[in-house]
This record gives sequence, C-alpha cells and structure tokens, in this order.
Amino acid sequence: MAGYLAKRLLSLVPVLFVVTVAIFLIIHITPGGPAASILGMEATEEEIERLNEELGLNRPIHEQYVTWVAGLLRGDLGDSIFMRMPVSRAIREHIGPTLSLAIVAQLIAIVLAIPFGMLAAYKRGTLADYTLMGASLLGMAVPSFLMGLLLMLVIGVKLGWLPVAGYAPLSAGLGVHLKFLILPALSLGSIQAALIARMTRSSMLDILNLPFIRTARSKGLNELKVVGKHALRNAFLPILTVVGQTFGTLVTGAVVVESIFNIPGLGQLILNSIERRDYAVIQGVVLFVTIIYVAINLAVDLLYGAVDPRVRLDKR
Repeated sequence: MAGYLAKRLLSLVPVLFVVTVAIFLIIHITPGGPAASILGMEATEEEIERLNEELGLNRPIHEQYVTWVAGLLRGDLGDSIFMRMPVSRAIREHIGPTLSLAIVAQLIAIVLAIPFGMLAAYKRGTLADYTLMGASLLGMAVPSFLMGLLLMLVIGVKLGWLPVAGYAPLSAGLGVHLKFLILPALSLGSIQAALIARMTRSSMLDILNLPFIRTARSKGLNELKVVGKHALRNAFLPILTVVGQTFGTLVTGAVVVESIFNIPGLGQLILNSIERRDYAVIQGVVLFVTIIYVAINLAVDLLYGAVDPRVRLDKR
C-alpha cells in the first residue's frame, strides 16, 4: 500500500506541472489585464504600462511563472490585487459553501441513483427499467443551469416551498443551511445521479448473471439479500469509481450553479476574479480545485482495497 501511494504521489508531479503551465499561459495571453480593470476604460496606455510595471506584470512571462511557482513551493499562492488579501485566505473564506453544495448534491445523487439503478437492473426489459433509464437520459441531457432555473420557477416561485437564492452558513442551523442548498444541489446533482444510476445498472447486470448469484438463490436466500448484499457488493467497484469522479466534478463544476443561486463559493470567487483579471486568484483557485479533484481520485483508488480485498494495490 505504501509503495503504491508513493508511486501515485510521484505521478502527480508532472500532472500538476502541466496544470500550472497551462493555467499561467492561458491567463496571461488573454487580452486585457488587471491594470486596465483597475484604471478603467478611460485610462491611457502610459498609465496602464506604469501600473503594470508597479505590479510586476511587464516582466517576461517566464520570469513571472518562475516567481509564481517559487511561491507555490513555499505554500504562498500570492495576493489578490483587488481584495487586498492572500489568495489562500480568499479560498478559505469561499470553500465552505462550495463543499457544502457538493456534499449535499452528491448525497442526493447517491440516494436516488443507486436504488434506481439496482431496480432497473433487477427489472431488466420491463417498463420500470425503460422508465428509469429514460429519466436518467433526461437527467444527463438537461444542463445544470437550466435545471436550476426550472426548479427556481416551480418549487421556489410557484410553490414557494424553498428560497430561490442565497446562502445560510451551517452556524445558522442545519435546517436553515439545507433549506438554501436543496434547490442548487438538486440542479447540480441531477446529471451525476443519471451517471451513477446507469453505471449501477450496468454493473449489477454483469453480476446478476454470474453463477454464485444463482447458487445463492438456489439455497433459498432472501431475494433482497441476494441483490442488495451479494450482488451490490461485487458490483460496487465501478460504482465507487463513478461516485468519486462525479464528486470531483461537483466541486470543480459548481461555477454556474453558484452564480444562479447567488452562493458565495469558489465559483463566484473565480467568476468575479475573471471579470477583474485578478491573476493570482484565478491561478490559485484553479490549481486548488485541480488538487482537490486529483486527491479525490487518489482516495477512490485507495478505497478499492477496503471495498474489495481481492484488489491488490501494490501490484497495480
């Protein structure tokens, strides 16, 4: 296990290097800059150049990159030009809403998707199977922002059951906290639920036709125990993989949903930073989210051995 973990951690070094280069180049070759945003539309070229010199943005791009990476190696993500604070502090202040939204969305997706996927596999070829898989296709086809707008209109505006926008921290109470998160979590988790449901159905179909399932049934075991325990346990590795990938996607892909529902998370932070060309914040947030995504996938790999002892991580 230790050897496998060391290999995986070492393999992340080139990945993160490529990510840092890509982030830095894309941001710095994009037209415009923080100086123009600070000075406004009426600023002259001389004023913009003078401010760029003060900010160190007129240096060769490779020098700026080396300076940024040197700071990263010291644990310094840089400072926000507009918010007048370290990027690490800005991330800490905005990560809570994003993680809360992602966790609630993932829980909703899992609670809906795994039972429905199991039922679709058990009822293969029936109306229940076609209905559930049709609903999953619809869930994958409808974008999260459109689903969010529909939920806001129907549940928030027409029925008035839940608030249509805003955010309440956990300190305000769990009930109030969840009340503001349910609609955005449903809109964000609908696509993930569809993916998990389809993977659950596919994995369960492979297992339900194996000899040991027929043997368990011939011994007179309860059907719920056969399907819910023996079949699901042996089909769980592919499901665990897609659950981990979807959670990483939820964390990284909450930008649009947070904007629609006015949630002060990382999505709102990076959108505001893009509008203002706040380079340090954009670079820091994208790198931070990338690390989270990679860490989640690594955690899923390590969980394989716990879920199925037949998986030998040291030999992978």
